[in-house]
Amino acid sequence: MNKFFRILVLLFVLSAGITPSWAKVNKQTVTFYVDLHCQGCIDKIYKNIAFEKGVKDIQCDLDSKTVVVTFDADKTDIPTLQQAFAAINKPASLQPIRQEHEEQKQK
Repeated sequence: MNKFFRILVLLFVLSAGITPSWAKVNKQTVTFYVDLHCQGCIDKIYKNIAFEKGVKDIQCDLDSKTVVVTFDADKTDIPTLQQAFAAINKPASLQPIRQEHEEQKQK
């Protein structure tokens, strides 16, 4: 009887971690334009934004200066994510960053 009870408890504990098929995540994806300069900027984003509540995936592209964030819309939203970017001094916009700053550097 003791062995049966242990097996029953083990099965209960294991099944508690399984997400039922009816409990779907409300995933959304947004592309932010962020002034990325180097791999350090990307590392900073991965180390901080990845741990924001609801964030499921992050993809950074240094060439296009974009960060694609996939998140659970039931747990966070775009303004909250933008605040998280601002907190690490990397403001995130939904519009492309103007290239005027780059053109001034080249002159």
